[in-house]
Amino acid sequence: MNHVILDASFLRVGEAGLTGLLGYAVVFTGLCLLLALLLISGGIFKAKAKKAAAVVTPAEPTPAAEAKTAPGTAGEVKLYDVPDKEAAMIMAIVADKLQKPLNELRFISIKEVK
Repeated sequence: MNHVILDASFLRVGEAGLTGLLGYAVVFTGLCLLLALLLISGGIFKAKAKKAAAVVTPAEPTPAAEAKTAPGTAGEVKLYDVPDKEAAMIMAIVADKLQKPLNELRFISIKEVK
């Protein structure tokens, strides 16, 4: 009885090439699937962040608003489901991040995003 041990020396050139190509195809397919997963999850996170972001931008006060307010104030702020204490904290954080004095910013409204 002859025992044959198979190793790489028994592969023909065509078989070795086909095995190599199939290996590359599996790896390439896996990388493509990983890329697609990353792109989809990135799009989902961007959409959630865009929806949840409440961007407060400073605006120039109108001449009518300047006439009604005291010196150093920027008018009234409409609050929607936000307590006064939290609104004050949000305005202070925005002023700090923008590195602007609070009296130079004008907040029109603050709304809690649910």
